[in-house]
Amino acid sequence: MEPPAALPRVATSMLPTALWEHDLLQLQWGAVAGASLAAAAFDLRSRRIPNRLTGSTLVCGMLWAGFVAGWAGLADGALGCLLLAFPYVLLFAFAGGGAGDAKILGALGMWLGVRSGAILLASVALSGVLLAIVWAAASGRLAPALDNMASISRGVLGAAGSRESPSEARLGLPDPSSMQKVPYGLAIAAGTVLAALGVLLWKSA
Repeated sequence: MEPPAALPRVATSMLPTALWEHDLLQLQWGAVAGASLAAAAFDLRSRRIPNRLTGSTLVCGMLWAGFVAGWAGLADGALGCLLLAFPYVLLFAFAGGGAGDAKILGALGMWLGVRSGAILLASVALSGVLLAIVWAAASGRLAPALDNMASISRGVLGAAGSRESPSEARLGLPDPSSMQKVPYGLAIAAGTVLAALGVLLWKSA
């Protein structure tokens, strides 16, 4: 599969930049932001992100990556998918996080690739921390929420670098039933919009 001749700036020789160096950034980030906003709307309404949204976003991301940069784009997208989904798969396995969060972020990573995906991951993580703090403060549970966040961070980071099974790693984590549930789709949408604005301003400078 060869990239279309109309996109001469695509860097197919370096996989981590195949979905970064092209002339359709507005379309790319517009689609990603739209999917994230749809995920937030579903999460607010039903506290779940449906598979039909995550699956269609992933498939469209694969088509996009192949169109923009051929096989190099597909490889970059696959790495971006793994990069964004992996931390939230750990949260799902060890701390009771939402599977839909991991799925939608993996699908967005397929659209963005490694470089843009790393920016999105940092932006979503920051937005998630801020959302959790504001949500907990509004409900008068800020102190226990901060304790739980610290315990989860230590547990997930420790599990990622150890050979413990999920059941062993859960022993040091707070009980999921004691943690306040927040619609994390809001953090994903906010982080995506912030990352989109940052990348578009950076690339246009």
